[in-house]
Amino acid sequence: VQLQASGGGKVQTGGSLRLSCAVSGTVYSPNALGWYHQAPGKQRQLVASITSSGDTNYGDSVKGRFTISRDNAKNTIYLQMNSLEPEDTGVYYCNYRNTETVQPGTVFYWGQGTQVTVSS
Repeated sequence: VQLQASGGGKVQTGGSLRLSCAVSGTVYSPNALGWYHQAPGKQRQLVASITSSGDTNYGDSVKGRFTISRDNAKNTIYLQMNSLEPEDTGVYYCNYRNTETVQPGTVFYWGQGTQVTVSS
């Protein structure tokens, strides 16, 4: 499985960006796709995930501001980011896992990341 993220950039506080992640290779269902954020000097953290069933999960800091969606026909996921804050700055990685929930045997795949910079 390969993942190609795009859509990062520089915006001012309050601005919006839309990230995309194209998934290629052999993808099985059930699965889950998601976005993770790694701020400078910090650990990678979940931003949002969406299962093949359509269930979504968001990190507390982005609830109400970010929306994850997926287009199964295009094997692509999106992250609409609104009301961006300087704390959202960092690299955003898309992720695929071969199970809807994390469990023994779950395999993770990562994209290369896309940089988001929010200036105050």
